[in-house]
Formats: sequence, C-alpha cells, structure tokens
Amino acid sequence: MRGDEMDHPTTLGRSSLKVPRLGVGAMTWGEPRGLARFHPATMAYGGAHGYQEESRAVEASLEAGVDLVDTAAFYSRGASEIRVGELAQGKDVLIASKFPSGIRFQADDFPGELEASLHRLGRSNLDLYQHHFPGRVSIPDLMNHLADAVGVGKVTAVGVSNYSAEQMRRAHAALADRGVPLASNQVEYSLLHRQPETNGVLDACRELGVTLIAYTPLAGGMLTGKYSAENRPTGFYRRVLPRYRRKALVAIQPVVSLLREIGDRHSKTPSQVALRWLIEDPIVLPIPGAKNGKQAIDNAAALSFSLAAEEVAALSDATRSRRA
Repeated sequence: MRGDEMDHPTTLGRSSLKVPRLGVGAMTWGEPRGLARFHPATMAYGGAHGYQEESRAVEASLEAGVDLVDTAAFYSRGASEIRVGELAQGKDVLIASKFPSGIRFQADDFPGELEASLHRLGRSNLDLYQHHFPGRVSIPDLMNHLADAVGVGKVTAVGVSNYSAEQMRRAHAALADRGVPLASNQVEYSLLHRQPETNGVLDACRELGVTLIAYTPLAGGMLTGKYSAENRPTGFYRRVLPRYRRKALVAIQPVVSLLREIGDRHSKTPSQVALRWLIEDPIVLPIPGAKNGKQAIDNAAALSFSLAAEEVAALSDATRSRRA
C-alpha cells in the first residue's frame, strides 16, 4: 500500500480531534528577548531562520496536508506561541500547546496559564492542550481543570507530555471520570531513542487508546545523515552533548547507511525514512522541527511513501540496543 493511501487524517487518540499523521515542531520559532535568548533548545539547536522562513514552513506544511503545529508556553518564554499565533492567523491550522510557562506550578495556576497561552496565540480555543512535565503537581486536580476547560469550549483535546506509563494511567482515569478522553502523550521517540517500547509508555498508549506524539524524531539531526566523526555539528551545546561526540557519531553510521540504502529504493532521504519508520505505527505521530520551508517540505515527504514490513524490521533490528 502506498503512503498516500495510508496517511489520511486520523483521530488523536479517542478524542474528536482530526489530525494528520505528521506534525510540525515549532520549539525554536519566534523572537526571544532577554534571557529567553538562552533557552536550552535554542542554544542546542539554534533559532529558526526568521519570520519569512517560518511562514514558508507553515505554507509548505499546509500544502502537504500537515496542519498540526506544536508549541509550548515554555519555549523561549512564550515567543514560540506568539509566532505560531501570528502565522496561523486566517489559516486552517491546528495548534497544540503545552503548559506551564515556568518551573513552579500548581494545579490552581492552570486557569491563568491557559488564558496567557490563548492571549499569546490570539485564539479563543486550543485544539490540543498538554501538560508539559508531570513534576509534583496533583494529576487528578490538574485533569479536573483540563476537563473544565473542555467543558467550556476553550480546549478541544487533552494531552500530556513526558508522562510515565503510571502517570498516564492516573491522568486517563481522572479524565474518564469527567467523560473526557486522554488524547495523547508527547515523549521522545526515534530509531535512536526507543525507550517508550520498554518503559511501558507505548504499551499503555495502545491499551488506553492514546496517541504517542514523538518529539525529537530525528534524534536531534543524528538520523539525517549530515553528521559524522569528520563533520560534527556546530554550537556549544551540541559539542558537549554525549550524542554528538565522535565515538557516538561513529557508532550510528551503520544505522545511517541502512537508512540511506532503504531511502535509495524509494528515492527518499535518510530522515524521511526515519520519520516513516515511526509513522508506520498507527498510534505514533512524529513532530519534527522545521526551521524553514525546505525542511518542512522534506519532512512532509515522509507521508508520500510507505516501508515494506521487512524494511521496518531491518531498521528495528539495527537499533534494538537503543531500547535500553
């Protein structure tokens, strides 16, 4: 079956929200000011390529049927939300955001967080609102606030992020008591980071009918094929992170070679094959970042083909050690 026959919009978990099989991550978008310029994500990956390229990324994504953009209040202290809101004006864009905006947060802070996000985005409703980090907050109390927001029409679907399997179950149960489904759990997942398969998160998603939204699906660029021991990434943070050290880059070359080999069969790039490996699981929705229009076009091409079962298995076998 061809990818374009498989990848029609689907529902996010058991919610009513229709979403594409691929989203756009907007973590580095916007114009951060003051200390927000030193946000860890921006320091690690660099900022996006400016308003015009961010606009091209939205236009290219929408043209390919990718109408879900993911942001968060925490990204560059709200600058990402502001930019997403600007670019979504007058367009049929699904916006997913996350709260809180800072480290200190209690369940009773939720109404203020929601209103602040809606203000930055210039919207009266959020398509998907996700709790970014579980922390020490009361999950049942927080889910009650989210259910209230659904009840008054300010939120369409409820998600969480970085929740363990046990935390997911608690959130799911609390929401179920209010008749609201837990739609998604956003966690890191890629060929080089396969812990959701062994820590219970992916199994819990299947059991509960929850979509796993995969962030960092290209492993911070490691699966694009552009980095090697001879061509290490620039930037201070990337230079010091273990995944970008020479030894680590040498270790992943067999995986990159396999991605390139499979990609050649389909006239696709290693990154497109890596994204497709995730999309082949019907409950997984990757959200690769796009700093410019070209990256958005390249990412969307992952929806235009499919992998054979033996190709999926070969990639899974080649990265089995990454499940640990």
